[in-house]
Amino acid sequence: MTDLTSLDAPALLIVDMQNDFVRASAPLEVPDARATIAVHQALIATFRRLERPVVFTRFLSTPYPSLLWTWSPECAPPTCCCWDGHRRHYPDIDAELNCADVIGELAPQPGDAVIDKYGYGAFHGTPLNDLLRGRGVGSLVVTGTVTQICVEETAREAFHHGFPTVLVADAVSSFAPDLHRATLENFAMKFGWVATSDEVIALLD
Repeated sequence: MTDLTSLDAPALLIVDMQNDFVRASAPLEVPDARATIAVHQALIATFRRLERPVVFTRFLSTPYPSLLWTWSPECAPPTCCCWDGHRRHYPDIDAELNCADVIGELAPQPGDAVIDKYGYGAFHGTPLNDLLRGRGVGSLVVTGTVTQICVEETAREAFHHGFPTVLVADAVSSFAPDLHRATLENFAMKFGWVATSDEVIALLD
């Protein structure tokens, strides 16, 4: 881990920990995402205790044909992956839920922000930058799924918006271990830091 002292006034940015990615048998299931739930809970508890912002993103599909449908055909009917309001039964919890919602284990609380995006990066076409600046955020701790897609895109965008950023290695997940490893290595080379949740929590405390 490189020195993280540049993380001034940090916010926790949790990328796409939604039912259609995390729940078992979900259309875009990332099984390893479920292993990060406890780590997320620890990070969230720390940020809330310190009264630092917690921000969630939701990946939403367009309800009409778009490039999202090209690269994630599960977004198209009849599956309707990540269509806000579309309900789906998830066998691991035996419940029917809004497929686009953040998983119940990490449910946003009053005071948390939720940023909806119709693409991979959380800054593009959203009010995220203004929201962070308005809350006095000076740096970002980024977690979530999928490491080499929405997490990476969001973290790189954070770099271009001037936010010192750390990716939390044990709080990001992928369906492709080789791409997961390569993304973390590449990010640490030119865009920000990679650290464990224990290292981040120790720094904040």
